[in-house]
Amino acid sequence: MAIINIEIKAKAINHNEIRNILKSKNAEFKGVDHQIDTYFNLNSGRLKLREGKIENNLIYYNREDKEGPKQSNISLFKNIPNSSLKEVLTKALGILIVVDKQREIYFIDNVKFHLDTVKNLGTFVEIEAIDKQGNIGKDKLHEQCLFFLNLFKISQEDLISVSYSDLLK
Repeated sequence: MAIINIEIKAKAINHNEIRNILKSKNAEFKGVDHQIDTYFNLNSGRLKLREGKIENNLIYYNREDKEGPKQSNISLFKNIPNSSLKEVLTKALGILIVVDKQREIYFIDNVKFHLDTVKNLGTFVEIEAIDKQGNIGKDKLHEQCLFFLNLFKISQEDLISVSYSDLLK
C-alpha cells in the first residue's frame, strides 16, 4: 500500500501538555505500544521492521532530512508477529541499527500523533498528516501539520530533521 504523509518530528519535554491538548480535541487514543524498529542496510531510502503490540509493519520510505513539515513516500507491508521476515531481511541486508521506544498513539481524523520515549535519546512528538487514498492533497496535509505544531507550541529549535535511527548512529 502506497501512502503519502507530511510529518513533523520534534524534541518534546511537555508530553503532559500535548496529551491534555489531544484529549481536549477528542483525539482517539489507540494505546501505548512498545516498539522495536530494526533498520536494515540500504543504498537509498530507509527500510525498517516495526515490531509492537499495536503496529507490526515492514516500512520502506523516502524522505528529505529537513526540519519542519516534510513529505514521506511510504510503502507499507503488514507483518505477522514472530514471522521469519526479520531473519530473512537480516541475512539479506544486515542490520543498520535498532530503535527501542515506548509510543503513545492518538488520531484526530487523518492526523496521527506519537508521544515517544526513545531509549538513549529522550522524549519526542511526531505529527503525521496521512493521505491513504490520494484525495486530501499535500497542501492540506502541510496545513494540518503546521496547525498542530503551533497548537503544541513547538519551537523551531526543537524540530528534528532526521529519523531516530540517524540520531542513534
